[in-house]
Amino acid sequence: MEQAAEISSAAAAPQKREQAPHRTARYGAYLAGIQREKRKIILCQIALIAGFLVLWQIAPKAGWVNPMLTSYPTAVIATLSTMAADGTLFTHTLATLKSTVIGFTGGMVLGILAAVALWWSPFIYRTLDPFVVVLNALPKIALVPIFYIWLGDKSSIYAMAIVISVFVTILMLYTGFCSIDPNKIKLVRIWGASRFQVLTKVILPGSVPTMISTLKVNIGLALVGVVVGEFQAANAGLGFLINYGSQIFQMNLVMASIVSLALLSTLLFIAVQLLEGFIMRRRSAGA
Repeated sequence: MEQAAEISSAAAAPQKREQAPHRTARYGAYLAGIQREKRKIILCQIALIAGFLVLWQIAPKAGWVNPMLTSYPTAVIATLSTMAADGTLFTHTLATLKSTVIGFTGGMVLGILAAVALWWSPFIYRTLDPFVVVLNALPKIALVPIFYIWLGDKSSIYAMAIVISVFVTILMLYTGFCSIDPNKIKLVRIWGASRFQVLTKVILPGSVPTMISTLKVNIGLALVGVVVGEFQAANAGLGFLINYGSQIFQMNLVMASIVSLALLSTLLFIAVQLLEGFIMRRRSAGA
């Protein structure tokens, strides 16, 4: 019987050795297909951007649209170069960035504290839930004049960034807290954990992915709140430049400010992604 088993295993070994390269080749072809798909997507994205820029450049020059209303890429680049040379671009971008960081941080801190309070006390949640939902649905732009009167020009911008992001933070984090596996909570409670220990050892660590998702949403919302506030009550910032340029019909200035906002939002999103990668690596190493 042992000899027969050795013979059968010896006969099966060449088959396995023959099949392994076949599986490896198929897997390599699969990976190559994924890389080709990624390259196609990147090329299509580049082609879309290039096509848009070419059309944007040609349309005003050919008289299809009024250049006073749309500007065109070369004029926008010239305006950006002039603003960068005299320091205007840096000053206004820094003002918007500073307000965004303050509003983003304030919205996250207040949102986390409020979500923890709602999770901690079901009574508080049942009392405040309808108010949170209504305030989240309220058009925040209606609050700009009130904040300007109450808080002044600079603080009203911070308040707009906070109020736009804080309610989304509360709703997302509270939902994340409630979605934690209840069996994990029961297990630590069996071992005598207090409610504070459940929060710090189970709820908050288990909600890290939700917090990261909230960061990604809030960075854009905070920037929107800052720009809206700058429309109303600022003497510096990219929102102020957009508003000022539209009032004097300087579309080059408006478009240059919008391009700067797009670049700023991209850099902020990349920063949040880098933070996500760092946190997830630390979390995986700790596990």
